[in-house]
Amino acid sequence: MSNGVSYPVFRTSDRAAALAMARRLLALGEREYAQVSVDVELRTVAEVLRLRRALPDAWFRTENDEFWVRARHERAERPGEFHAPELSEDADDLGPLLPLWASMSERPVGSVEDDFTALVGRNHGLIHWDQLIWPQVPERGYGGRVEHDRVTLVLNCDEAGTETQVGTHTVCVGLHRTRDAGRYATWLAEQVGRSVIGPPYH
Repeated sequence: MSNGVSYPVFRTSDRAAALAMARRLLALGEREYAQVSVDVELRTVAEVLRLRRALPDAWFRTENDEFWVRARHERAERPGEFHAPELSEDADDLGPLLPLWASMSERPVGSVEDDFTALVGRNHGLIHWDQLIWPQVPERGYGGRVEHDRVTLVLNCDEAGTETQVGTHTVCVGLHRTRDAGRYATWLAEQVGRSVIGPPYH
């Protein structure tokens, strides 16, 4: 079970402003081992093909429960995850897989964020910056724990982990879950002139 928790600290309809705020928060931490991962939900064949062309090294996974029920007895022959070059371009093949998520994981910070943010369009997307080390602030009860220190940008969704798509983008700070986590998240937000704006996501 994860011992991490995320607090929303910024929400806007301007995705460029959201990305800029995420980077300001990222700059607060030690980034020697930091990496970035991206994920986007695709609900149409046209979107899948567009992302396949734009992200030729992405992985695509199906979230279609009916696909898994049908394919349970033949999963070895019909995996639910496909590397972009292996993904069919045939609409008849892709349709039963929808919705598909396109992902790229553990990339160097700064290598994919701008292009990905532009590609997301109206789709639900996520950018995670992991393996940060937040500053130690003993008076706020936090010593920095790399396994949960992160920044997340949630695109076109009201909050992390929901299916409600809206026209706003939310930046969250992630940290180790302690009784003082909220106080420390507030301190992080204050360093960039913001505040915690909602309940935590566990």
